[in-house]
Amino acid sequence: MTLRSLFVPKSDSDVAALVDAYPLAWIVSAGAAGHNATVLPLLVERDGAGRVASLLGHFAKANPHVALLERQPEAMVLAQGPGAYISPSLVSNPTWGPTWNYAVARFEVEIRFVPNETHAALERLAGWVERDYPQPWTPDRMGARYAELAQHVIAFRATVREVHAAFKLGQDERPETFDEIVAGTEPALAEWMTRTVRG
Repeated sequence: MTLRSLFVPKSDSDVAALVDAYPLAWIVSAGAAGHNATVLPLLVERDGAGRVASLLGHFAKANPHVALLERQPEAMVLAQGPGAYISPSLVSNPTWGPTWNYAVARFEVEIRFVPNETHAALERLAGWVERDYPQPWTPDRMGARYAELAQHVIAFRATVREVHAAFKLGQDERPETFDEIVAGTEPALAEWMTRTVRG
């Protein structure tokens, strides 16, 4: 097993969980028609096996990236989960060197605008990001202003063609070093390290 293969997620559902937990991602276009990048929250749409089949989001219609994607629908989505610098001060091994732990995914996608799904996309996004609040906010609370603002955005679906993910979360560390890092790093990263390596 190569060092790189150590950092491949255990399952496709782990990649979906990454975007679920960290939905803000970059949509990047690069090609003959032009270049652009926009950061947006995205919702995972899974296939029957739990893989990321597509990503649902919405653009501001005024964003020039929309016109570019209409001409050039191929794009990349860059998702980044927990990550942090890991200092040697966290571990007792004097020969250990610094590193960076992270979980990331790159999706090669084809984007199609679905204006008839804009309201549903906005409601689904609100439902997802508000799910843990005791009284979740819903778009209808905005009253007439919601319809006014919603006409300025357009939903899109990014159909996933390929996925490349790396979960570098301490798989190559000795157990005692791993425990020291988990104890000393930020909680979100520690949780993903534990889930990935010992879950």
